[in-house]
Amino acid sequence: MKRFFLQSGLLMLVLTLFPTLATAAEHLPHIPGAELSIIWAIPFACMLLSIALGPLFFAHFWEHHFGKVAVFWGMAFLVPCALVYGMDTAVYEALHSILLEYIPFIVLLFSLFTVAGGVRLTGSLVGTPRVNTGLLAVGTLLASWMGTTGAAMLLIRPLLRANAHRKYRVHQVVFFIFLVANIGGSLTPLGDPPLFLGYLKGVDFFWTLQHLFVKTVFASVILLALYFAIDTYLYRKEGCPEPPHDPNAANEKLGLEGKVNLLLLLGIVLSVLISGLIDLGVAFTIKGVPVAGASVARDVVLLLIAYASWKLTSRQSRELNGFTWGPILEVGKLFFGIFLSMIPAIAILRAGTDGALAGLINVVFHDGQPVNAAFFWLTGALSSFLDNAPTYVVFFNTAGGDPNVLMTTMSDTLVAISAGAVFMGANTYIGNAPNFMVRSIAEDRGVAMPSFFGYMMWSCGILVPIFLLITFIFF
Repeated sequence: MKRFFLQSGLLMLVLTLFPTLATAAEHLPHIPGAELSIIWAIPFACMLLSIALGPLFFAHFWEHHFGKVAVFWGMAFLVPCALVYGMDTAVYEALHSILLEYIPFIVLLFSLFTVAGGVRLTGSLVGTPRVNTGLLAVGTLLASWMGTTGAAMLLIRPLLRANAHRKYRVHQVVFFIFLVANIGGSLTPLGDPPLFLGYLKGVDFFWTLQHLFVKTVFASVILLALYFAIDTYLYRKEGCPEPPHDPNAANEKLGLEGKVNLLLLLGIVLSVLISGLIDLGVAFTIKGVPVAGASVARDVVLLLIAYASWKLTSRQSRELNGFTWGPILEVGKLFFGIFLSMIPAIAILRAGTDGALAGLINVVFHDGQPVNAAFFWLTGALSSFLDNAPTYVVFFNTAGGDPNVLMTTMSDTLVAISAGAVFMGANTYIGNAPNFMVRSIAEDRGVAMPSFFGYMMWSCGILVPIFLLITFIFF
């Protein structure tokens, strides 16, 4: 982990010291999204294909060099960008992505991963279909109030521990990603970043709870019932196995160890919420990229909370919880490449009707009226592969961008955008921040998770029919 942060810091230093970009430049050198062809998205597509195919066909190489592959595809965009639009533009875009998007993203994940990893469920919780369904239901309820990432990091280890004796475990993690890491976070701005951005743009805090409640319950109940049926069938197929006798667990009462981390989790949620509501001005500017004081303060607080968790939680408790740094290190390396390589794809999307994806953007209106089903599916489809937060903002603005209108006369449109961004983040491993993290933790605990495309077979087979049903009933 130290090596990864050292390499990332070195790249930041090189970009920061590069002499060609004046920090006081009046015109910030953005890449012109309206001029970009879809060809510029090839490095991002190759990054996704590497994640999908690397572990399958080049397992040994991928295991030892996936971080280098991620950096390569990031540079596969930055180098041509420097050649075509100038070094100033390439440096600015790289710093903008790293400072304003990647660092806050990974700091939040790191703090949640560290803090949630210090909470251990003691005693012998046996992974029966009823227990597992109950854990998924609790996680789904918690996701909207402590964030999908927080709920996922808190409950994935207890679920894996309870089912360590089970033969069939993949479906448990897949449904966990569907419910806890995505759909459960659709009821408040605390649940998922797109809704938080909507809140900052003027959408009432409880608006999503009021307008998405029925859709969320509808999808969640179907998924929980389907999970219970599948888990029951597989549990009986396994012969209703009992876990091996564990003398340590037998002597423990059912409860929680490391409860201080629950307070620290609350601190993380409050830090993120407050940082979006206060304005501390610009803390500093690097090569034309302004870094907000509130963001700096939030990230410092999050790192301090993570440090406090590490110091206040016993190493033995973390070891019994199966805590290792491997999953966060994998996510940090891969998403470094993802954030860099997807810069042109986001720029094209933000160009709206002037960009290469104008044909898609134009689908959401017909004769001047919004087509809510199109808003739902396009927001969701793009959120499945791109960052769902900027995707939400693009379609929020495409629908007019006035929160008062969107919450009233165009409420169905805003519901479609919100549901698409949150629900369909479950379609791929990279659709939402905790998805890949959950997968990495599960693999670290010996669960043979499906490949990138293998997971999409699950999501297409289970989620897409549910989303079609939601479209037919609500949109």
